[in-house]
Amino acid sequence: MNKPERVEGMQAYRTIKAVKTGSVLEMILARPEVRNAFNPDLISELHAAISEAEADPGLRLIVLRGEGGTFCSGGDLNWMKASLDFTPEENRKDAADLYALFDALDRCRLTIVGVVEGFALGGGVGLVSVCDYVIASADAKFSLSEVRVGLVPACIGPFVLRKIGASHARALFLSSERFDAGRALSIGLVHEIAKDAVSLEAALARVGQSILAASPNALSVAKEFLRALGRSAPEEQGHLAIRTLADIRVTPQAQEGLRAFLEKRPPDWEKGRA
Repeated sequence: MNKPERVEGMQAYRTIKAVKTGSVLEMILARPEVRNAFNPDLISELHAAISEAEADPGLRLIVLRGEGGTFCSGGDLNWMKASLDFTPEENRKDAADLYALFDALDRCRLTIVGVVEGFALGGGVGLVSVCDYVIASADAKFSLSEVRVGLVPACIGPFVLRKIGASHARALFLSSERFDAGRALSIGLVHEIAKDAVSLEAALARVGQSILAASPNALSVAKEFLRALGRSAPEEQGHLAIRTLADIRVTPQAQEGLRAFLEKRPPDWEKGRA
C-alpha cells in the first residue's frame, strides 16, 4: 500500500480534504459542524478539486465521502437564508454554479465511488446520483425534501432522474419522505449496503481493486459511451456501438489488454499509454 499524501495544490481548500494514495484520490467533504452541507465555498472548491483531479494523469479513482459520520445534509441554512435577498441575476448565477458542479462530477473521466454514511439529503442525493458506484452504510438515510421549504430539486433533477428513473423520481420529489438504505438499493440509487464500518471499508477496498485492475482508457470510454447512449435515439445506438468498439480496439491500452489476455499475464496499462 502506498503511503497517503496530501495532494499538492489542494492544501488551501477549507471545505474539503483530498488525500492521494497511489492512483486513488479520497475526496472528503469537510464541514462536519453542519453535516457537510453545501454552501458557495464547498460548491466552488469541490468543482475545482474535480477539475484538478481530472488533470492528474496518475489518478485512476476518486472516492467521495463525508467527514464526521455523515455524507451531505443538503443546503447550508446560512446559504439558504442569504438567498432570500438575491437578485434575479444572483439567483441564476448561484443555480448555475450548483448545476455546473454536478455536471462536472457526472462528466468526470475518472471513476467515482461514493461512500454514504449517515445522511444524504437534498443535494447530497445529487452527489450520490453522479457517483458511478455507491456503497451505503446500513443506517444511511436519504431524502429529497426541497418541496417542504417551497423549492424543487432542480439542479440535481437531471442526474437523479437518470439514476433512478421517472417513477421513483416523481414519488420521492413529491412525497419528500425520508427513506432508508434498503429502498435506496431497490431503486438503484446505491449499489451495495454495508452492515458496519468494517464491512464498508472492505467493500470499498474490493470495488476499488476491481476498478484499478481495468484499463483506465476503457473505463473513461465506457462512461462516455453510456452517457451517449442515454441521449441518443434508438436508431442511432447501433452506429454508436459499432463506432465505439471499432475505435477502442486500435488504442494502445486495448492492444495491450488483448495481448496480455492471450498471453495469460497481467496487462501493463502504463505500457498501453504509449
